[in-house]
Amino acid sequence: MGVSKKEHFTNEQTTLAEQAKAIAHPARIAILQHLLKTKTCICGDLVEVLPLAQSTVSQHLKVLKKVGILKGSIEGAAICYCIDPVVWKSIKSAFQEFFADLNECNNSNCC
Repeated sequence: MGVSKKEHFTNEQTTLAEQAKAIAHPARIAILQHLLKTKTCICGDLVEVLPLAQSTVSQHLKVLKKVGILKGSIEGAAICYCIDPVVWKSIKSAFQEFFADLNECNNSNCC
């Protein structure tokens, strides 16, 4: 979306769109699923879980971290990542609200 068009949308719409774009890749979904399943920070074994090169995994982690879904800490030479529970809860709530609004269209006035 062009910079000149963002002013036509609310901060909530822009944030939700950026978060949706960040998770809209199968590798990032796999990363999030793995982190949710392990319920702990991961310090490098994501490359063993995914069929991707280290550099590719790092790029996907960077995208998720940029929108705040992941937080990371440096421990020696390793960078450990985990899901930020506050941001994750916010995203979950925003999507639930968004899809709940869509459910209201189940009446005879809709196509």
